[in-house]
Amino acid sequence: MSDVASASADGVTVAQAGDSLLAARDKALTEAARDDVAAALVGRDPTLWGPEATAEATIRLGWLDCTRLSRPLVPEIEALRAELRAAGVDRVVLAGMGGSSLAPEVITSTYGVALTVLDTTDPGQVAAAMTQDIERTVLVVSSKSGGTVETDSHRRAFERAFRDAGIDPAERIVVVTDPDSPLERTARESSYRVFRADPNVGGRYSALTAFGLVPAGLAGVPIGELLDQAAALEPSLGDTDNPALALGAALGGFGRSGHDKLVIADAGSGIVGFGDSAPLTNAFGAWAEQLVAESTGKNGRGLLPVVVEGTDAPGFVESADNHLLVLGTTPPTTGTAVSGPLGAQFLLWEYATAVAGRVLQINPFDQPNVQESKDNTKAVLEKAGDGPLPEGDPVFVDGAVEVHAVNPALLDGAGDLRAALSALLGAVPERGYLAVMAYLDRQRDADAGRLRAILAARTAHAVTFGWAPRFLHSTGQFHKGGPPVGTFLQVTGAHEADLEVPGQPFTFGRLQLAQALGDLQALESRQRPVLRLHLTDRVAGLRQLLDAAAGAPV
Repeated sequence: MSDVASASADGVTVAQAGDSLLAARDKALTEAARDDVAAALVGRDPTLWGPEATAEATIRLGWLDCTRLSRPLVPEIEALRAELRAAGVDRVVLAGMGGSSLAPEVITSTYGVALTVLDTTDPGQVAAAMTQDIERTVLVVSSKSGGTVETDSHRRAFERAFRDAGIDPAERIVVVTDPDSPLERTARESSYRVFRADPNVGGRYSALTAFGLVPAGLAGVPIGELLDQAAALEPSLGDTDNPALALGAALGGFGRSGHDKLVIADAGSGIVGFGDSAPLTNAFGAWAEQLVAESTGKNGRGLLPVVVEGTDAPGFVESADNHLLVLGTTPPTTGTAVSGPLGAQFLLWEYATAVAGRVLQINPFDQPNVQESKDNTKAVLEKAGDGPLPEGDPVFVDGAVEVHAVNPALLDGAGDLRAALSALLGAVPERGYLAVMAYLDRQRDADAGRLRAILAARTAHAVTFGWAPRFLHSTGQFHKGGPPVGTFLQVTGAHEADLEVPGQPFTFGRLQLAQALGDLQALESRQRPVLRLHLTDRVAGLRQLLDAAAGAPV
């Protein structure tokens, strides 16, 4: 191994190795020192990312103040937790998407505290969350605006579930939202408890604000400890040799030199655990994935996080594309290791991502392509009215799997599922990637998560996996705004039973399928290769898909 360069502060260490990585990092650090970036960032200078980003940055740097501004929330959250538990309410369900759900899931899984995260429109998963122990459940509705269709639908469904159980929703629904948002107005009218978040913090930078702290604190996490950990790192952030600057310089500098896949694996960091909401392999990786992908994936550029199952997983290999990063203490031969307590790491990564955006000449605070799939979903539902959604006919059916492709040439003459998957792998361009997007039940269909490793073992290209629709609020930005080298596998499935969304003209199942078709349209409009597999029987179809992905007989 070449020399290892380390930067440390108050229990946080960023260690890096590899001549090419260090050269790219040092070039970016030299530029940062020349422009006094560290001091300017802690000084909340919104001009750091150029004139086109200044207006957005002006209202998006509140995360640098979160340890101070969030401190008064701690006793308020703890008092509400005690009040609820005294009433026998000790099960916390979180309805939130993207930045509203990923950080609380990391926090609670790391601390070994139960939290049911509801970031899906799958009717089976939503129904399970509502019917389990409703008498001892509190629902946290978490959304900056409240306009997020998934979270609004969850709120409506739980309001009915509470009433059906003879429970006043005002006693069981807690809202986290921006001041004066439509959701706050709805919550006040319904007498729900409201926690106001800092409007100057974007969703993916909100881990240490009310969005991360309220659900985690109600679930039982000592949230003041997280703020203490982040506060310990703060004094170093204005220094030119601080670990967050070193990480950001490496991400941006190495990415600028062509290493645009950030392959993330855990190696005994202690910050990744298993939550009760779904099997997790790398919860922190999923949070970092959103932060980095949504912040940098735009203008045809960006860094694609590839969260893998471990340092021995398929895809964790050195290449001209890859920047290997471990959550642990020992860096790869060419790569980065990051270690430190969870609260400090949240702040470290937010700072580093902002720095990487500057190096890459990208505004790290907007998400210009996220709204597109939301608009497409709405259009699909409105155009269909009461009629069937525009799924189209499958090119062929293999057992319990329908194979759909707008461009049948993508299948290269395939007549069965195994051949179709082989054709899709063959369509990944040079230095491209394959994204698996599963519109399924993250609990009952958890085995779908194995697709990433199985397919990665069959190709030299990067393979990512995302549960839908949560990835639409995460890597979905990169898929549309990043480098045009993605190839996509979308998996949908039939429902055993659907679930009504009270007060809306659609069901959860219909919304889920409309989201899949809306995102499909967004990808196809950019001429991205997309294969959609629809499981007509989820159990049999998923088993068949896993066998076919492995190249086994079907």
